[in-house]
Amino acid sequence: MKLDSTKLLMIYSAVLTTAFAVSLGGGGAVAQSGAKTSFDTIDVKRINVREDDGTLRMIVSNTSRSPGIIYHGKERPHPSGNRGAGIIFYNSEGTENGGLTFGGETGKDGKVSGSGHLSFDQYQQDQVIQLTQSEYDGRRWAAMIVNDRPETPLDFDLAEKLGKMPAGAERDAFLKKLEADGVGGRQRLFVGKTRNRDSAVMLSDALGRPRMMLKVTNDGAASIDFLDENGKVQRSLAATDKQ
Repeated sequence: MKLDSTKLLMIYSAVLTTAFAVSLGGGGAVAQSGAKTSFDTIDVKRINVREDDGTLRMIVSNTSRSPGIIYHGKERPHPSGNRGAGIIFYNSEGTENGGLTFGGETGKDGKVSGSGHLSFDQYQQDQVIQLTQSEYDGRRWAAMIVNDRPETPLDFDLAEKLGKMPAGAERDAFLKKLEADGVGGRQRLFVGKTRNRDSAVMLSDALGRPRMMLKVTNDGAASIDFLDENGKVQRSLAATDKQ
């Protein structure tokens, strides 16, 4: 069958229109490498930043779209249920490597609560350095914290088991044993402001036991305390002490 020029033009136009629609519907599959697009405003609930090979490196999300714990690209439910809005960082293997979270609200009871938290994780472990602040009902604290973490990777099965245990004596005893064994790591350094509005620097040993405390109280009293392994003050220097 012989086609006239008008029909050929119609067919050609339809093919071009279809190709253009497919390119838009396919998420920019035909876009050139390195192409840039500019926007004045973007409203979005979640952004995933990936390497060229698809490895996840960062997630920016609101509360409802916040991720669970992602380990080697596999996502597991977060122990707290939902960590809230923020930015989560991932290492070159697609495993969580720290993040930035924040929040604040006036509760139904009229009490204000708020928090801000920036942290970085040990490889396949939890936070080793934190810059954090928290407040509830007028009591506030803020600090830089450094932690020791076990050399072994996080045990997600253990975390899942703990999450399913009901509150009570058995769960409390289990948590106490985990703490004694150092499974959750141990705090080594605290530099910040306490809930009592004291400025404090606390240095702890490898077992997480405070051994030295530098403190300036809310009313201006300054002291340095040296502690034994049981937390008992062995020696104390106050600003009024004579040398």
